[in-house]
Amino acid sequence: MCALGGLWSAPLAASGHGPLFGAATPVLGKGGWSFDAALMGRGTDEAIAQTLRTMIGFGVTEDVQISASLPIDLGTHPTLSGGRMMAAMSGNRDLEVLGGWRVHKRPVGIGGRIETTLFAGWTIPLGSGAHHGRPTAPALSVTAATGLASRTHYFWLGGGHQQFFADDRSRPGHVSTLSVVYGYRPPAWQADYPKPDVRLFVEVNAERVGREWLSGVELSETGGRAVFVGPSVLALYKAYGLEAGIQFPLYRDMRIWEPGERFRFGVNFAYFFWTK
Repeated sequence: MCALGGLWSAPLAASGHGPLFGAATPVLGKGGWSFDAALMGRGTDEAIAQTLRTMIGFGVTEDVQISASLPIDLGTHPTLSGGRMMAAMSGNRDLEVLGGWRVHKRPVGIGGRIETTLFAGWTIPLGSGAHHGRPTAPALSVTAATGLASRTHYFWLGGGHQQFFADDRSRPGHVSTLSVVYGYRPPAWQADYPKPDVRLFVEVNAERVGREWLSGVELSETGGRAVFVGPSVLALYKAYGLEAGIQFPLYRDMRIWEPGERFRFGVNFAYFFWTK
C-alpha cells in the first residue's frame, strides 16, 4: 500500500512502502510490482467504519511509481467526514490512481539516505450521490514527504492536501494533512533478505477537514481539526510484508455533526514481485 516501510533489500527490487498512516519517501524500484490488501477502520461510540482495500503498484523507474486501488465496503459505517486516514491509500468509497516521484536523494553514512518524494493522485467515487448520508465527489490529492532512512533509524515529515470538486453542488470538505513518523529498527532485527526483518514506528497525523456542501449550501456544523498518534509495527519476510497499527486522538476540535472518533486502526498485507 505504500503502507509498509523502509529500506528493504530484495533481489532486483527496492521497497516501495512506507509507514502505515503517515507519508514517507520510498518508492518501488524499476520493474518492481506490489500487491496490497489493507483493512482500515475508524471507531466511534456508535460503531466502527471498516473498509477493505486492495492496491497494485508498479515501479516505472528507480524513482517513479504508479498505483491503483479499489475498496470493498464492509458495512458498518458511522457518518464520519472524509478525512484521509492513510497517506498512501484512500479510506473512502472510491477508485484511486496515485503516482509517486522521488525528486531528490542523497546517500548519508553507511546504508542511509536523505530523500524527498512527491505524490499526486485522483479519486473517483463509486456510485452516485451521498454515501451513508455524506456527499461524495471526485478529488485531487497532492502530498510531499522528506526525511532520513537508514539501517537503524527512520524519520519522515509529510504534508498534503485533498481537494474535492463539486458534483451537483455537493462535495465533502477539503482535507489538509501533516504527518511525522519516527521508526526504529533494533540491531537484532537488522536482518538481510531473505531473513525476517522487523521495525517499529511511532506515527503522528494531524488533519484539517473543511466544511461540506450539500445542494449548494455550506454545512456549517461539519469539519474540524484533529491530531492522532499511535504505534505501528512492520514485519518483512522474503516477498511478504505485514504491518499493523492503531492511533488515538491527541487533540480533537470537530464540529457537532461529526461523531466522536475514538480510534483508528489499520492492517496491511503486501506481496512483492518483480520483472527482470
